[in-house]
Amino acid sequence: MDILKAEEKDIDRIMGIYDEGRSFMRKSGNLCQWTGGYPSRDLIADDISSGYLYKAVESGVILGVFFFAVIDDPTYHVIRGTWSCDRPYGVIHRIARSSSYKGSFLHDAVRFASVNCSYIRVDTHQDNIPMQRALEREGFRKCGIIWIQDGSERVAFDRIP
Repeated sequence: MDILKAEEKDIDRIMGIYDEGRSFMRKSGNLCQWTGGYPSRDLIADDISSGYLYKAVESGVILGVFFFAVIDDPTYHVIRGTWSCDRPYGVIHRIARSSSYKGSFLHDAVRFASVNCSYIRVDTHQDNIPMQRALEREGFRKCGIIWIQDGSERVAFDRIP
């Protein structure tokens, strides 16, 4: 498995993976996250052009996708709770995998991100219980609540190896 920067030519396949992710969320009781066409094709195109969208490829097939960047994410400026530390961090957003992905895609994405930054922050919807459990298995600590651009709450996690 290779993790590579996503390219413009990958958008159709990536959007299909996000469709699978939305379907999985609905089946697991998460009815409110990634609604209204989120993530949009335009957002994904922006992620690709910024160089922050990554794809997991095996035998030439894209099996997973995620946003990763070492940035100061404005949604993490205010938290009801506390982060483990106050230093530069990497963020993982918009992670999704194909149903044909074997193994833990979150594990592989975190391993990739950890090579580039030792301190990682992630957030997810309160109804995304599978993701919260997976984050805890990967050594993430629940830090509190943050608010995204539309004002809705997300459960915030961080990890220091």
